This record gives sequence, structure tokens and C-alpha cells, in this order.
Amino acid sequence: MNQQQSLFDYWTEENNELVRNCKEGQNAVGPHLTSGFQKLLRKIQGVPPETDHAQLELSVVYNACICLISQSQFTEAELLLKQATERILQMKGENLCQSDAPILWITAIRSVENTALHPFLLLLPCLQWAIWLATCQLKPIKDFQESSMFEALSSGVGGDCGEDAKETSTKVPLLVMDPKRFTELLQICRVIVQSAEQMNEGRSSEALPLLQAASKLPAPKTLVAYTHLLSGSCLAHMNCPQMALHCYKKALETDAQCVYALHQSTLVYCELGNTQAEIQALHIMHSTLLLPSPAEPSTAGVQLLSPSLLLGSQSLKDLLSVPSALSVLHRLALKCILSGRVSEGVKHYLDLLATLHSEDHHRVKVHSEFSTLPRLPKLYLEAAVALLMAQRPADSMALCMEVVDSTLELLPETVVIEEPEEGSEAMQKEGEDRIAALLWAAAAYLLQGQCYSQLKDWKQAVTHYTRCVNMLVKVHFKRRDAQTDVSQAGRHLSQTANLHILQRLKGLSLAGRGISFSQMDHLKEALRDLQLSLQALPEGIGAGLWCGEVLWRLDRKREAAARWEATWSLPTQSLTESFPLYAQEPSFGPLLDSTELRHRIQELGPV
Repeated sequence: MNQQQSLFDYWTEENNELVRNCKEGQNAVGPHLTSGFQKLLRKIQGVPPETDHAQLELSVVYNACICLISQSQFTEAELLLKQATERILQMKGENLCQSDAPILWITAIRSVENTALHPFLLLLPCLQWAIWLATCQLKPIKDFQESSMFEALSSGVGGDCGEDAKETSTKVPLLVMDPKRFTELLQICRVIVQSAEQMNEGRSSEALPLLQAASKLPAPKTLVAYTHLLSGSCLAHMNCPQMALHCYKKALETDAQCVYALHQSTLVYCELGNTQAEIQALHIMHSTLLLPSPAEPSTAGVQLLSPSLLLGSQSLKDLLSVPSALSVLHRLALKCILSGRVSEGVKHYLDLLATLHSEDHHRVKVHSEFSTLPRLPKLYLEAAVALLMAQRPADSMALCMEVVDSTLELLPETVVIEEPEEGSEAMQKEGEDRIAALLWAAAAYLLQGQCYSQLKDWKQAVTHYTRCVNMLVKVHFKRRDAQTDVSQAGRHLSQTANLHILQRLKGLSLAGRGISFSQMDHLKEALRDLQLSLQALPEGIGAGLWCGEVLWRLDRKREAAARWEATWSLPTQSLTESFPLYAQEPSFGPLLDSTELRHRIQELGPV
């Protein structure tokens, strides 16, 4: 007996030495450590189970399973758990005919109630719980919560089997993780994952109170930040944007690098129309994304098991996804331009293009979950508009030339867009790709025309507006049995966004050419183009006002007055995200003073 006792003392010291090596290695788990615990466990299980030594066996099972789970070796860990439970039942003389794990645990735990083994045996279902979380098996977790064992775990784990209990004694088996910290980690991860699933199913009101309670649990700050973040997402889904913002701010107060909270805040600010707050949040978000990836959330005693391993739910990943740093920078640049902060917008667009052309832009993007960055020609065109707004036509033209040079040789003589039919998504996608390249080239010519207008080089402006028009008339819209020019395809133009943009570009280029003709006193040509522009784009303010101006100069003053009145009755337009920047009416170029025009109408007098 003494010889056997000495053997178990030796094995206890072997376990403790492995635990100390783990701690000295800053909790780094590798195959060597895992293999060490598994070899020790095989030695212990080579002798019949005894009550006096079951504590050591369960401690080594716990240590080995923690190592296996941390390395995603879940099948091996589950086998150890089953074997350990069966040995306890064998030791207590219980019937082993039932192979269902929860039933085995309940039977085994009841068999050791009010004994020193009880808190150690409670660790086994906790380990299984961790495996379920890591493998996204939420149904067993839900069933487990509804069992009587769950309440026992909440209060019984920890007890006298903490990792620091009598650590100076070689006869007490040490643990690689404090069981109390382990179960606290499981609790908050369970709430986070289950709440994400409930939100995905449209049950945000059920998830909210669970998340609010979980935010008070002792846990790594990043996990607590997640509870605030998901609470905010619940409230946003429940149409409570201000309360959602409050939760996002709490998430940021808990963890300043919680980029997910910043992302969600920008969405709420956008919904509320608070552009300045959205821009500020985008600034912070972009700076945060450029920081080195944050270290794995941890607190003393839980570093061994990565929290991210327990948060593998796809629903949670979707909720925690954020755009890339480059996508955020693009969003920031666009928002600045749309809100009139032109100089900032230009700077951000130029930074974006410089980063895209630098050698390390892939390093910038590794922090992203997904990217919403437009294709490069579209970015060039948006930046060209920003430069035009900043009175930098030469720089704008340089970007436009890049677009023309990269797309012009790829364009066919004509582009036929077939009317989309049910089940023809592939054909529709192919048509949209072809028209996209043409639209970029046409938009580049349009912007070059606007650059020359800004420089008051009206002849060159007319040339480039004409190139834009000639590019656009290459597009035809094909119905089932007939082929018609796009201008005759009225109601079909709204079927795709690209065709709608095409119509806008056509209206803007004709308006630009008409205005340029008016500056050269070619009034008949100007009137023709301005009227064609209004047919293509009836809401065009510039075309309407300048059409009236040309009519006035042609001494058709009553028609001019009617045209001005009709134009003033149109809704006031401003830059919007509904269309690309290059497809929106410019705020620069030759302008007419509406006050002066109204004065003319007054002098004209009544009919």
C-alpha cells in the first residue's frame, strides 16, 4: 500500500511539474505539454480506480482536456471525458449500461455528492460545455442549461480544486487553469454566442436582458465590450438608436479598441442623419484599424484557452464583421465630400489612392473581415470629382486620363444590354460588367469636359462632352424582339443601376456641352443640347436655368421665364449617395444668379 501511495505521490509531482512548466512558458500549450498529460493519464488509468486517488486522475483529465481543446482536438478530449466518467462509476459500483454522456455525468456526480471529489467531477461537464461552444453545438448547450446539473455547476465548480490551492504541497495536484475563472469564461461566451443566434433569428428582445446581465460578469474586458456591443445591436434592431449609441459608447469605454462598436456607431449616426458625428467615428475607426492587431483578450488564469476559440459562431462573426481600413478610408472620403468638407475629402481620396499603389497596402487590409471598396476606375473618378470641387482641374484631368487609358482599348464598337429575364442572372451580370467599363470611360470624358469648363476653355470642353455623348450612344437596350436606342427604352432604364447612371451621364454631358456652346454664342446648338439634356434628365437644374438663359438671348423671353419658373419648382438637389459622385450635377462651372433672373421676369411684366 505504501509503495502504491508513493507511486501516486510521484505521479502527482509529475502533474505539478507539467503545470509549472506550462506557467513558466507563459501558458503556451504545445504538443509536448499535451503529450505529457496524456502519458501521465495512461499511467494512472493503468491501475484500478480508487477513491483515494480519483482526485489526481480527474485533475490530470482536466489538464489534458484543456490542452486538447486549446489545440482544437475535440474528439480526443471527449474520449477522455467519457473514460473518466466511466471509471468514477466503476469505482462507485454504478451500472454502466447507459452511454449518454449527460446521464452518465448526472449519475456520477450524484454518486460523489458531499465528498471531496464532487467539485472535481463537476469539471467534466464544463469541459464538454467548452467543446460544444468551440464546435458551435448550441442545441446540447440549451438542453444542458435546462438540466439540474447546470445549477450545480454554477455554484459548485471551483471549491477546493483551484489552481493555487496549497500550491506549495507536492501532494495536491495542480491545475493549468483556475476552474472558477474557467466557468466564468464559459458563462459569458455562452451568452454572447446564444444571443448572436437569437438576434440572427429576429429575437433581439430576448437576447437583450441576457446580454445586460452578462455585462456584469467577471471576464476579460474585450468580452464585456462584446456584451455592450451586442446589446446596442439589439436596441438598434428594436428601433432605439439613441439607446444603441449609449451601449456602443459603453463598449468603447470598456475596450477603446472595440472597432466593432465604432462600426455600428457609424451606421446609427448615418441612420440619424448626424453626418458630423459619423465622420468623427469613421476617423477614429480608421485610426484604430491601422493599429497592430490587439492581443487575445485575457485575464490571469484564462490565457491558456483562447476566448476566440469559444466564439466561433457564424452569426457572431457576421455581427462582429467590419470593413477593411481602406474601405473605411473610402467611406470617410466620400462622406467628407458629400457634407461639403472638400479639402478633407480630397486628402482622404489621395491617401487612399497612394495606399492602394504602395507595396504594403495588403498589410493594411489584413485587419478586415470584409471589404466594400469600389473598383479602381470608380475610385479614380470619385477622386477626380473631389479635385474638381477643390479647384484643381489639372490633377483631376490626370486621373481621368488614367481611367480612359485603362478602359478605352477594352470597349467594343457597341454594347447591347439585353432586357433581364427570369433565370438569366449570369447574362445580366455579364451585361453589367460590360456597361461598367463603358460608363467609366464616358464619365472620364464628362469630367474632363467639366475641367475645361472650369478653365474656361470652351472649345476643349465641347470636344470632351461630345466624346462622352458618342461613347454613351454605343449602348443599346435590346428587348425580346426588337433593338432600340437607349434613349427610347424609357421605362426599362430603371431595371439596373448602371443603365440609370448612363442616362444621367447623358443628360449631364449634353447640359455641359450646351452651356459651353452658350459661352461661345452658338445659341442654336446650345438650345438643342440643353433641351436634349432635359429630355434625358428632367430634374437637371443647370440645364433648366441655362435653357431659359439661351431662350432669353434668342428673344424668346416668355418661354425663358416659363422655363425658369419650372426649374425653380423642382426639388432642391444636393449631393447624395444614391448615385456615384461623377453622375451627379456639378456645383461648379458657369452659374446663373436666380435673383437676377427673377428681376428680369419682373421687368418683363405680365402676359
